Amino acid sequence: MNRILILLISCALFSCETSKKIVYMQDAKQGDIDTLTVYQGIKIQPKDILSIVVFSRNQELAKGFNLPMVSYQAGNPSSSISFSSRLLDYLVDMEGNIDYPYFGKLKVAGLTRDQLSDMIKQKLISEGLIRDPIVTTEFMNLKISVLGEVRTPGTFTLTNDRITLLEALSRVGDMTIYGRRDNVLVRREQNGEIYSYRVDLLSTEFIHSPVYYLQQNDVVYVEPNATIAARSRINENRTLGAGISLVSLLTNIVMSIVLLSK
Repeated sequence: MNRILILLISCALFSCETSKKIVYMQDAKQGDIDTLTVYQGIKIQPKDILSIVVFSRNQELAKGFNLPMVSYQAGNPSSSISFSSRLLDYLVDMEGNIDYPYFGKLKVAGLTRDQLSDMIKQKLISEGLIRDPIVTTEFMNLKISVLGEVRTPGTFTLTNDRITLLEALSRVGDMTIYGRRDNVLVRREQNGEIYSYRVDLLSTEFIHSPVYYLQQNDVVYVEPNATIAARSRINENRTLGAGISLVSLLTNIVMSIVLLSK
């Protein structure tokens, strides 16, 4: 009975210790209020692809500031062929510019999509080109990659330019039980440089991290915990042991052949 009691107590203590390593935001208390950093929006960067559409009561005037419509195939060509249409997009060059109708080169890198829409709107009004323009700008190639100890690692495209780290993890089915929640790595490319950020999801403090809101092309990596690392070492040792055994066997065969030849 004593042994059983000790075993049960040990299991309970182990379970408590394990839960401390996998429960998100453990320090959150009932009624706590955390102030988020004001969301500034995703900034436009070189190689981004933008959709910029101008509307007006006079559609003939607005038409000249919209790229032409193109058709593209949608569906499986081996079964049924269907076509859809959309406006062409603007590619931001390596200097952060787009080539916009009438205005030519526009510096857009560093702006949010709302700021770019406002800039084009003001230019259209100030030049007397359109009196009542409505300009909408959308990112067309926003993507985030999530790798490591998650259920369905991969790259996914965003339909909204506002996504948090937790939302990105939920998109891939959350972390597995073997993922480290206290040391999540986010790699971010900015101005030709790559920055690394470490995030502890066990604490609510991560909401103040620069990577709480993700940006285009961010890479999130969830590293394995000690259990998986230990299992990997065991497998490596087994492989090494098998290799040594094979070499030993081949050596014995060669020695036997040499002795027989004498």
